[in-house]
Amino acid sequence: MQKNIQFQSDDLTLSGTLHIPGHLRADERKPAIIVLHGFGSNKNGGTALTAAELFEKLGYIALRFDFRGCGQSQGERGRVICQEQVRDTSSALAYLQTLEEVIPDQIAVTGFSFGAAVAVYVAGVNPAIAACIAMGGWGDGAKKFRKQHAKPQDWEKFTLMMQEGQKKLAQGESMMVSRYDIVPIRPGIRNNLSPGSHMEFPYEVLQSMFEFTANEVVGQISPRPLLLLHAAVDTVTPTEQSIDLFAHAKQPAELHLFSDVDHFLLAGENQIVHATLASWLSKYFPLQHQSV
Repeated sequence: MQKNIQFQSDDLTLSGTLHIPGHLRADERKPAIIVLHGFGSNKNGGTALTAAELFEKLGYIALRFDFRGCGQSQGERGRVICQEQVRDTSSALAYLQTLEEVIPDQIAVTGFSFGAAVAVYVAGVNPAIAACIAMGGWGDGAKKFRKQHAKPQDWEKFTLMMQEGQKKLAQGESMMVSRYDIVPIRPGIRNNLSPGSHMEFPYEVLQSMFEFTANEVVGQISPRPLLLLHAAVDTVTPTEQSIDLFAHAKQPAELHLFSDVDHFLLAGENQIVHATLASWLSKYFPLQHQSV
């Protein structure tokens, strides 16, 4: 069963969809998983929808929602500031903790790409998160951008763009920046972007990503479990970013790299990825049942 819901984050109303397994009894509580969408995307397509449906099928309650400025949520369009998304995720957690269907201390978070970086950060700073799954994420914004714009001419273009954006901010102006100038995506996989994804962003978004360092807090997730999933050859987010997150993490943490798949790990219902998720959940975040 899917149910459209709303909750508050700061002074904004965010839009979400709650997935509730059909066999849930009226007096039963279950663990829940918060699903975070990717960069400038939304809850209604791509990985967010696929992941929420998978978790529901496995028997978990799942909540996918639009970050502020995205999809049907309030907020300045395209303004996806990392720390503001961290607050949105904590607000989603607080909302789930009020639901009678949810075991309040059994709420995990998962995210894809940009959402994966946010998921790791939230889990690191919010001890109420019970477990974390990051798919194609990153831990150091500056290092990520340097690798994404690896060619000398590309890096020069990127740094000039940052200098111009900072100059305009100092003058009280905000420069709009193209999605693919921030994060290059090869044409062959762009069809995996959710319909309605933002294609331009205020410069402040780029600056917030550059300064975002989930590596600094990933070690604080322990002793809660962490799962890092990444394409072995990722043409969007460098694979080394998840390897670096794993190096900064403490146990229990697992890192899985997948061949024959690019950045969009759940695209095409990759059975190996799905099986890895299901087996990890059964061990580290198993289904529990409580009566109300």
